[in-house]
Amino acid sequence: MAPCATAVLLAVSGSAYAQSLESQSVEQRLDMLSRVVEQQQKEIKSLENHIVELEMAQRGRGEPGYAASQYGANGAPNGAASGATSGAGVQNGTGVQNVDGTVASDGMGQQLAQSNAGPSVPYGSGGPAAAGAAGAVNGASQGTANGVAVTPASGAGTGTAQAGGTTPTIGTDNKAAEPERTQSEQAVVQKEHAPLFDHKLTIDQGLSYTYYDRRQLSLTGFLALDAIFLGNINLDQTKASQYQYDVDVRYGLTDRISIDADLPYMYRSSTFISGGAGGASSSLSDTSVNSSNIGDVNFGIYYQVLKETNDWPDVVASFRVKSDTGTSPFGIKLVTGDPNNNNLITPTRLPTGTGIWNFTAGVSVLKTYDPVVLFGSLSYTYNVAKSFSDISSVQGQVEPAKVKLGDIVQIGAGAAIALSDKTSASLSFTTAVEPETKIDSGTGYQKVAGSQTNASTMNFGLNQVINKHLTINGSVSIGLTPDAPNFVVGVRFPYTF
Repeated sequence: MAPCATAVLLAVSGSAYAQSLESQSVEQRLDMLSRVVEQQQKEIKSLENHIVELEMAQRGRGEPGYAASQYGANGAPNGAASGATSGAGVQNGTGVQNVDGTVASDGMGQQLAQSNAGPSVPYGSGGPAAAGAAGAVNGASQGTANGVAVTPASGAGTGTAQAGGTTPTIGTDNKAAEPERTQSEQAVVQKEHAPLFDHKLTIDQGLSYTYYDRRQLSLTGFLALDAIFLGNINLDQTKASQYQYDVDVRYGLTDRISIDADLPYMYRSSTFISGGAGGASSSLSDTSVNSSNIGDVNFGIYYQVLKETNDWPDVVASFRVKSDTGTSPFGIKLVTGDPNNNNLITPTRLPTGTGIWNFTAGVSVLKTYDPVVLFGSLSYTYNVAKSFSDISSVQGQVEPAKVKLGDIVQIGAGAAIALSDKTSASLSFTTAVEPETKIDSGTGYQKVAGSQTNASTMNFGLNQVINKHLTINGSVSIGLTPDAPNFVVGVRFPYTF
């Protein structure tokens, strides 16, 4: 009987309270509602101050601060959710719901909902407390914890989660993490910087076309009276085209070590043009020479010294070994290309390699400033001296010698910009300096005059990500010095498994 009597008394009390509210004016009801909200604000402020004191006390003892998970899904004490189910929220309906669970009509079609699970926080309130998740109009939740937005629980009104969907730990500093790169930026890293270090197999196929156009004025004779030239004046021209297809296979051994092997195949065609055909300096004759063969197979290993963070760039060290599998340029004989023109001299074949082994040590640096990627590289190539049974270009003559090509220093730098999530464009400059070649025919090394080179190019690139496996990288290089090719056009198709 006692429970039934209690229920009857509560029903009568609630009915009487509701009837008393009906007799109040709209202004009185609004005033009462304001007092209720003000009281809630005081309670929440007191709770925030208490939690701040607890945090400060724990920090003074060297303990970590509170985590958002200690206060339930969204930071409310005792697991209370913010938004429509807890906190101060406005819902459609009639009546005012009090702390004890009773509802009183306000006559304005609005209902102030407050859960008994815990005190609510007014809309827009923040502050340093970890538990201060505020219920907002229509259940929209906003709250801060030490200045960091707290991720609301699913179903808590229309609150939005923090970017990344993670809740930061309160009272601790987040460590600098590796920046997130877009797909287009990742393509730039793979092309300009180094292979990807993610245990994935990548097969990179490439096609390129290189064009040379060289003109040389040759004088055969002498100066008479220091002003008049007596002899032959001839203009020689060489037009060379080189087509190359190569397959580069790369694999990441660990998250910092990657290896690769590159196998090139070349087709070369050169046209030699010279004046003097038939004994007339104004007559020209030409001839073409074609050759094709495998190029110099090379291998490489990459080590990621530093992973990129917000403060530090990505630094990768590399070491490459190039073999001498291509056709050597030494010992190729020269012949007369046209019986009617003794000035036209051509080689019997064209080389597809350097004929020697070399080792290249390099370092590359890359930094992402979204949407711009900056990169640079420095390398040193050591050419191994090699003895040849014949280096002479004269028919019927054999000249054994030891050849030492000059060691090469190469520097490059550039920038790329992400045009979209899958498209990026790049611009870079590269220069390679090689000193004179030395030949030892048994009497010590002698420098070959005019053999030093400086090949500088300006490079333009366009990268397009097709899907998560395939990327297309296009490039155009323009020669800036006589030792560099006129231009190089290439396209590559790296496919990552």
